[in-house]
Amino acid sequence: MTVVTEIKPADDRELVITRLIDAPRALVYRCWTDAKLLKKWFAPSPWTTPEAKLEVRAGGANRIVMRSPEGEDYPNLGVYLEVVPNEKLVFTDAFTDAWSPSDKPFMVVTITFEDVGAKTRYTARVRHWSVEDREAHEKMGFHEGWGQCATQLEGVARQL
Repeated sequence: MTVVTEIKPADDRELVITRLIDAPRALVYRCWTDAKLLKKWFAPSPWTTPEAKLEVRAGGANRIVMRSPEGEDYPNLGVYLEVVPNEKLVFTDAFTDAWSPSDKPFMVVTITFEDVGAKTRYTARVRHWSVEDREAHEKMGFHEGWGQCATQLEGVARQL
């Protein structure tokens, strides 16, 4: 995987990573939208993703559970806001299924997939509700974790 020149965040509530993934964008997108594939790469190793339920459409819910090496589960519930096949996914944890507000909204994620020859420019923009939320996400290891997951995503996409 080649690191692409980093994109500057839009403001002080946003974190961004971008990578050039050595796989066609249709396969990279499929890794985000096929629950069986997403479970193979979504959590940074040694964490795992034992559960993924994806209703990939605007207004559709998702439930992704990440499991720590100690066996503790961390469910992530959200709703897709925009779905453009092979180009863009936008989702948030501000809502759960059926547009029910979540207890604590944290972020809105925009994932884009762009052709660069036979490769894909993969960009994740994560907007947070507050600067404090962005700082907390950064301290959790956003760049390292999302970067590792992008590497794992590439590995899965290249096997398809």
